[in-house]
Amino acid sequence: MSAPSTVLADASIRVISEGQAPSGAYVASPNFSQYGFAWLRDGAYCALAMDAVGEQESAARFHRWATDVVLGERDQISRVVAALDRGDEVAPGMMLPTRYTLDGEREGVDPDDAWPNFQLDGYGTWLFALERHMGDASPDDATSEAVELAASYLAASWRMPCYDYWEEFGDRLHTSTLAAIAAGLRAAGRILGRGAFLEEAATIMEFVHRECVVDGAFVKGPDDPRVDASLLSLATPFQLVGVEDPLVRATVQRIRSELVSPTGGVRRYVGDTYFGGSPWLLLTAWLGWHLRIAGDDEGYLAARAWVEGHAGQSGWMAEQITDEPQDPASVAPWVERWGAAANPLLWSHAKYLLMESEVPA
Repeated sequence: MSAPSTVLADASIRVISEGQAPSGAYVASPNFSQYGFAWLRDGAYCALAMDAVGEQESAARFHRWATDVVLGERDQISRVVAALDRGDEVAPGMMLPTRYTLDGEREGVDPDDAWPNFQLDGYGTWLFALERHMGDASPDDATSEAVELAASYLAASWRMPCYDYWEEFGDRLHTSTLAAIAAGLRAAGRILGRGAFLEEAATIMEFVHRECVVDGAFVKGPDDPRVDASLLSLATPFQLVGVEDPLVRATVQRIRSELVSPTGGVRRYVGDTYFGGSPWLLLTAWLGWHLRIAGDDEGYLAARAWVEGHAGQSGWMAEQITDEPQDPASVAPWVERWGAAANPLLWSHAKYLLMESEVPA
């Protein structure tokens, strides 16, 4: 393999470091009008990346922030879990938000905003990243309580429809969300020595194999036979299914045949209209990360070259490009509404570092 771009790796570490608030939270994007919040999912991948490049203190600060966020939701989690255990219907507005202020507050996040705010994947991804960060260390009391709370919340609520990774389709279940939950519960079970969480993770994966597979490949959800690039998470990094598993290989083949643009970038899914539905840097890096682990050096190098070719001169990596849209007519309305696509996006830099790291997954 050719050597990675040290300049871009250094730039990525710098962007993530500069985007970390004093609280430990990672901002999604420092200068995009709508991304001034901290998402647990984005932050968890930033923490994974920082651990991978030896910046463990940065990751530790994020995990302390996330622990405090979950502990602050203690009463609400108890109410939600109790209601679901009774079989009561729980409105999405009662569920925990997917994004918080950098200080870990709900303040400034309007629960009635049309911008969707109920997702479950972030809490599972955080638990997964936390276990990776901890290694063989034993959790302190605060961490144990936060892990117990987050895992109990996920175990009680995973059957609820919620918004997907992309904050869309809130009336459905989503394979990638279920994978994040299963990975989080499995991590929590190992951290706490709780077999019940491990069993619930296995139950979720049985559901995924039964309801989220079409023609020998994983699909976007039980009610959506499309492929979504975030399905890579089942194998990379969650290792819920092996990279050589026929279902994973078939899913990756669908991603490469249906979602890769003429220049080599990876789109979210067919039919995407957000900023036109062009390729995303983080998804292309994600595919490269997976292909490197799977031993496909040619595919990995092609993905890496595409990502590096679309980084700005400053080393910034955007959320997506906008010159290969699926729906050209939908580019301008988003630009008029929110401005140019987010740049830099910390999650894009995290995926680049993970693609280039020696950590297997």
